[in-house]
Formats: sequence, C-alpha cells, structure tokens
Amino acid sequence: MRVKSEKELTELVTEVLVAAGAEAPNASMVAQHLVLANLSGVDSHGVWHLMGYVKHIQEGQLVPTAQPEVIKETPASVLVSGNWTFGQVAARFTMDRAIAKAKLHDMAIAGLVQSNHIGRVGHYTEMAAAEGMISMICLGGQGNQNPTAVPFGGREAVMHTNPIAMGFPGGDGPPMFFDFATTAVAGVKVVNAQRREQELPAGCIVDKDGAPTTDPNDFFDGGGHLAFGGHKGYALMMAVEYLGRIFVGSDTFINEHRGGIYDRYSGTFMMVLKADMFQPFADFAHTADEMGKRIRQVAPAPGFDEVLVPGDIEAKAREVRRRDGIPIEDDVWETIVQAADAVGIKNI
Repeated sequence: MRVKSEKELTELVTEVLVAAGAEAPNASMVAQHLVLANLSGVDSHGVWHLMGYVKHIQEGQLVPTAQPEVIKETPASVLVSGNWTFGQVAARFTMDRAIAKAKLHDMAIAGLVQSNHIGRVGHYTEMAAAEGMISMICLGGQGNQNPTAVPFGGREAVMHTNPIAMGFPGGDGPPMFFDFATTAVAGVKVVNAQRREQELPAGCIVDKDGAPTTDPNDFFDGGGHLAFGGHKGYALMMAVEYLGRIFVGSDTFINEHRGGIYDRYSGTFMMVLKADMFQPFADFAHTADEMGKRIRQVAPAPGFDEVLVPGDIEAKAREVRRRDGIPIEDDVWETIVQAADAVGIKNI
C-alpha cells in the first residue's frame, strides 16, 4: 500500500500524460479528475485508469492533443464531438456549454459523441450544482462491441454498466449527489477481484450459462454483470441506453480506429435545469437543506452508525484523504509504475 498526497498524485499523473503526448492543459484536467475520484473514495474511477489511457494513446485510440467541438446546437441544446480526446476534457466542455445555455433558457440538453472514457460521471453533476443547477447524466453504448451485462432473465451479455448520475445543489447545507453503475458492481471491481483472487458478493455476476456465481473468473469466461435490483435496475439500465446512445445518436459517429472497444459507440446524455426555474433559489435551497437535515436526523437501524444522504460518503472521504493522504493498493501502484515506464519516466 502506498499513500500519496493530492498534490503528489496529481503532479505524477500530469507528468505521465504529458510524456505520453498530451498537451499540458488536457493532462492537468484529466489528472485532477482522476485524483478527485480517489479523494472521493471512488477508486474504481481514479488513477486505476492511467495505464489504460497511456495504452490507448500509444495505440492511436485516444488523441491526446485534440479538442472537442460543437457539431450542432440550438438555444437550449448542443451536440458535441470530443474528437476522440480524453473523455474528461470532452465531457467538461459539454457540461460547460449545457450550464451556459441553462442559465439563459432555464434548461438545456447536451449530447457527447466521439469521446473516450469520461471518468467519474458524478464529477459533472458537481459542476452543475456549483452553478445552482440540477443535472442528470446517462452514459450508454459501451456494450455495443464488447457487451458485459446480461438483461434480466437472460444469459447473454448485450449491454454494459450504463452509469447514471444526478446532482442537486443545496443552500447552507451540502448538495445531494448520486452516481452509480446500473449493474450491481462496476467493471473495475470485477477486474480487481480477479487480480486479487477474491470472491465477489452474491448477486453481482453470472457465468456463461446465466447461473449466479461469485467467482470473477466466470465473468471473464463468457459470463456477465447483473443489473442491481433485479428487473427494476435492468429497466433503468435500458433507459440509460436509450438516452445515452439511441437518443444522442452515437452510432452515427463511430470511427473503427478510435475509442477502443468500449468507447467507440458510447454516447453521453446531459440534462441541466436551473434550480430556481419555478421558485426563488433561496426557497429551493431552504427546502433542499431541510430535506437533508430531516433524513440525517433519522435514528439509525441496528448495524448502522448514522443515516446518510447520497453524496455524504464522498464528502467524508475527501475530508479524510485530504488530511491523511490517498491510499493506493500495491497492484494499482504497479500499473502506475508501468504507465510511467512506458513513456520513459523512471524511478517514480
């Protein structure tokens, strides 16, 4: 186990990405995004991905110097091409445009295509909340070439983890966020379980015959993810696919030499609403804060220390990790060393 400060880890990731061919602003933005995921306790979307990004740059799947651009827009909508740059750069550009439009027209819809991995989806809902906006983000299409998730009642994978995130600003109290895969666990957790020779919790995956299993090796031998919550999570997974891929139209913009097997068909849907669309923001914020207080004041059930509101866990993790440092598992640190070595950086 390594422990690194936010500054140390951000500088290291930035250095590796610049050495891999990224321009400094792009590299810095991606590094800050990845490290914030680790700070938030969402290690599955943090520096774990660095080696994959370097590999995709070297393979030509990711264009590290490219910049996103608008394909089509109206006063309250925008469709953006990431031009196959880092997904974080493209998604931030898209959310910035959506926020600007919502400020003028109360709401905005944005779509993003031709983008690589956008990282922690909740990052972009936090951007919106900071501007007094409610937001929802759906990411679909990643299962078109290499599906990993089975439909409810099925044994063949046809979709992917299909994440969804929503964010709501607060007033004096903290905002409310949630961000999760519509599968029972994120794909990274299955990879880590196999690498570390660990079992997965029951209800996460099935084997190639559609039978429940806890052995991650079964997943990689033709198995697949299960949706969380049975048929209800599966229905939400379908909704994310419709919004992220079908509605945005990402199939139209594929390039067989870009994006890799997961992101070539991916599409991101963003919806942004002014929190004061129907009432003064002070009234919205007061009610939102009261709701948070009411939930947190509920007596905890046996086995629990307190009742939390979505977003509280990440906020607590940031406080602890900013103070004590970011823990990095040995196997993840080894991939960071490999990424640095691949671009000529030694002895990190």
